[in-house]
Amino acid sequence: QHAVEVAIHTILYVRHIYPADLFIRRQKYNTPVFQSRHPVLNEYISGAIKAIESELALGNVDKVVVVIKDKDEVALERFIFSVQTMVEIESFNKDTSVEEAIPAGALGPYFRSFLVKLNMIEAQLGELSLDADNSFAIVLELQDGKVPTVQPSKDEPPPWIPAVTEHTTTGVSEKAELHMVRAVNTGVINVSLNYRPSSWLPLTCASLSYL
Repeated sequence: QHAVEVAIHTILYVRHIYPADLFIRRQKYNTPVFQSRHPVLNEYISGAIKAIESELALGNVDKVVVVIKDKDEVALERFIFSVQTMVEIESFNKDTSVEEAIPAGALGPYFRSFLVKLNMIEAQLGELSLDADNSFAIVLELQDGKVPTVQPSKDEPPPWIPAVTEHTTTGVSEKAELHMVRAVNTGVINVSLNYRPSSWLPLTCASLSYL
């Protein structure tokens, strides 16, 4: 999950959603990455990741989508993390070996190649203008028939709200090209990252957007 959090920060940097000086250069998985220095933004991203972890542990997650949108809330592009849970994480014993699973200590090079590809993606996609007042949202798409398990307290709003259809993967036309960025198969959780621009059709979906 931490690799996805690092990837979200990187997406916001390489797609110029915020000014470059809002980010600080760091090292992760032996490769340079960029992390936001804004406390509110960091809290939003880390909160979303924690909420996703809760659903992931139950095997409810299908996709996590970082949607880039313009000032009118129109989706410009989507970065799609597709998740396949190979074992039941909630009951998974960390001391138990899984046949053909990659040891945790050996995952670094896989995540490194993941982030290297992401850092280079602007050369393939072209730039988004900093003056365009673009923003982003984190959308969680659940497995068919699943509902979010996190229940709101009396004093706090729910962490997830129904997503705008256009911002989801089912709200995009099949004519819009899907570009594979990288896939990491660990044997416990397999994650692939794809990029898809807009050209959408308003289809029905059941997805959630993180507040």
